[in-house]
Amino acid sequence: MPFLVRALSWRPSPPFYYGWLVMIMAALATFACTGITQVVLGGIQDFIFEDTGWRYSSIALAVTLGTWTSGLISPFIGHLADRYGPRWLMPFAAVVMAVAFLSLAESVQIWHFFAAYILGRAVGNPILIGVVPRTMAVNFFRRRRNLALALNSLNRPIGSAINIQIIAAIAVRYSWRDAYRYMGALSLVMVIPLILIMRRRPEDIGLLPDGATRRPAPRVRSGASPSQPPRPDADAEFSWTTGEAVRTKAFWLVGMTTVLALLGASTIGFAMVPYLRDEASMSTAQAAGVLSLSTFLAIGVLVWGQLANRFTPRRLLIALLIASSALVIYLLTVQSSLGAYVFGLAWGLFSGATGVLEQMLLAQYFGRNSFGTITGVLTPLSMGALGLGPFLGAGIREATGSYSQLFIVLAGVYLLAALLIYFATPPARPLRAAAPLPGV
Repeated sequence: MPFLVRALSWRPSPPFYYGWLVMIMAALATFACTGITQVVLGGIQDFIFEDTGWRYSSIALAVTLGTWTSGLISPFIGHLADRYGPRWLMPFAAVVMAVAFLSLAESVQIWHFFAAYILGRAVGNPILIGVVPRTMAVNFFRRRRNLALALNSLNRPIGSAINIQIIAAIAVRYSWRDAYRYMGALSLVMVIPLILIMRRRPEDIGLLPDGATRRPAPRVRSGASPSQPPRPDADAEFSWTTGEAVRTKAFWLVGMTTVLALLGASTIGFAMVPYLRDEASMSTAQAAGVLSLSTFLAIGVLVWGQLANRFTPRRLLIALLIASSALVIYLLTVQSSLGAYVFGLAWGLFSGATGVLEQMLLAQYFGRNSFGTITGVLTPLSMGALGLGPFLGAGIREATGSYSQLFIVLAGVYLLAALLIYFATPPARPLRAAAPLPGV
């Protein structure tokens, strides 16, 4: 037992701020999990269809149910992230992901596929991709928070883009089932490093956010008695409680913007490969390449993160949502490989940044102490939209033989989202923030 205690208390001592190390470890864990994301499944669904003969809408329904289930448990996961951090949550999720991937590989009947996918998606998405890594980034960083959130947001698109290519390559040479066996083994490899490296917040290991060496000395009013409690430093971050946040107009406007943007992004992302194959006369592999490029180019969020410090996340969101609407209309005109790659390039650079800007805005408005729980409250709504997109697109395609009418509606959805975020102005702090301290 003493050996186990010493082993669990050990941590690496990198020559740089520890927050960057947990960010790297979180990125690796997210990469291992992205094989379950709906953009990856959208990119490889043709391989599954050709092997099994299942309907596209059936595969899309599995994605929808898995995403919705992850949304339902996300508020609970957000609360656990605030209270306990990622150290035990993430290894647990890695084990569950390994079981899910290996079960997907062995699925023979559609219900086997449903059960494995829903399990992996429900547990992996909030713990290894969404709520938990974002909460960790907010806890470990303050001055560099926008950069940390931007970097964290890249884990999913970059991991997805790489895994689309890896899984497609393995599927072409061997089988999509072998690809998921590889994903299961990779998930198991992550377990021990996650236990050793991950921590809840920097204060738990004697550090401060951003690697600061000491807290600034509190400011004391001129003439104040030494026995009087000093006012908090003016630069100290104010954190809202979850109850205070949900009573603001801004919280719900940002939440509805997230819902609308995710509905558009999930529908386009899942439909991109079959749409380009039909309309631009591309092969499945070529269309998957456009999706992979689009997903990877979310790396542009690093630029948007820096611009957010200058122009605010809210202003950038308005611009990007309007641009996304225009790009959906452009997609309807694409009839060649060149046009498809132009769309993939622009879509990745613009649409890929909206999610992280929304998270930056929530962190800016409501602080870090309850960030996991606050974002967890919104997650069932956002996951509802994210899960609806694939099934909506596949169902309309089967019913009408075209995506055209749906895409026109989605262009309007993006414009409505831009309008909502325009009205999501910073909320006034709750009364307790302005209340004088005792004796002052």
